[in-house]
Amino acid sequence: MLRLQGWRARVTMSAGFTVIAAFLFLPIIWMMLTSIKPQGEVFVRIPSLWPKAATLENYRELFSRGDMVEHLRNSLITAGGGALLTVVLATYAAYSFAKFRYRGRKPLMMLMLSAQMFPFAMLLISLYPMLQALGLLNTRFGLILAYIILALPSGTYMLYSFFVNIPTEIIEAARVDGAGELYILHRIVLPLAMPALVTVGLYSFMWAWNDLLFSLTLITSPELRTVGPGLLLSYMGEGSSDWSGAMAASIVSSLPVVIGFAFLQRFFIQGLTAGAVKS
Repeated sequence: MLRLQGWRARVTMSAGFTVIAAFLFLPIIWMMLTSIKPQGEVFVRIPSLWPKAATLENYRELFSRGDMVEHLRNSLITAGGGALLTVVLATYAAYSFAKFRYRGRKPLMMLMLSAQMFPFAMLLISLYPMLQALGLLNTRFGLILAYIILALPSGTYMLYSFFVNIPTEIIEAARVDGAGELYILHRIVLPLAMPALVTVGLYSFMWAWNDLLFSLTLITSPELRTVGPGLLLSYMGEGSSDWSGAMAASIVSSLPVVIGFAFLQRFFIQGLTAGAVKS
């Protein structure tokens, strides 16, 4: 345990933590205060931190326009669907890599992980004509497939790190008792792997929820836009930008991820650290 000797060390440490906290939380505080400012207080030469005439008009306009609710619904469908399917596919792939021995197992896993080496823009160039040939451009299902392709390699590796540390003796004992492989996976392994499953699901959901590049490129219909393109195209323009409305919309759109992480952070941390120490 770190022990600070002397008042100078304690003051230095406290000052360091204060600077780090200010660096992390000042943008969030600025965003929250800007969301309750009228437009006249935003576009000034020297903006003030605290609003002189605080208002909730930006939040009222946000929901009265109606498109924000539609964007949130589309993001919930695509991000939630992508996260759910990623967890399912990554579970079977990781369990196969961790507990079965067959020819080509390691090269196949390395090939899957190699997809993380390429920039997302390069993957998009390859993915776009595939979805176009399948008729899945400008569809929610096409966007869900894109999210799965991007999150599956890292999700598989996270679950592999967890499954490989589950004692093989438990699985062998179940096989001796006559249990099938699917029964072992679903009734024995998955309950033990719940923190890792939550970690992969939450990681995939947050990545898809914050996505802009893929959703902006693969979705063109206004009624199918997700949160990222919706905020960009609704509040940012060449001639003028509604920064107060954009900050209000950003706060509302971040609430699902913040609330989900607040409830699941215990499982998330357990899942991230489970594969770090070999049992």
